[in-house]
Amino acid sequence: QVQFVESGGGLVQPGGSLRLSCAASGNISSIYFRSWYRQAPGKEREFAAGITRAGYTNYADSVKGRFTISRDNTENTIYLQMDSLQPDDTAVYYCNGLSTTQAFWGQGTQVTVSS
Repeated sequence: QVQFVESGGGLVQPGGSLRLSCAASGNISSIYFRSWYRQAPGKEREFAAGITRAGYTNYADSVKGRFTISRDNTENTIYLQMDSLQPDDTAVYYCNGLSTTQAFWGQGTQVTVSS
């Protein structure tokens, strides 16, 4: 089993920045892809950014150029640096990890962009 704990969410004004963290514990070696998803009120959960064990990254078009996914040297923690935040970025942000047999999710952290 793998557990994820997100942190770093909060209230920010439009144009501001936040950095989210996702700390992993458990059988981390089984995870080959880690990502951030988000779910806005009344909408489906959507992919935002992902990173492979080799360090390759990809982003949803809606966040490309504004968000950056990264990880620490131990691969236990991944980050999502979010810049130029807009009200449409308001959502609960979830950490996700994929093994060959299942997907693991964190509990989510709320990000609210409002003046």
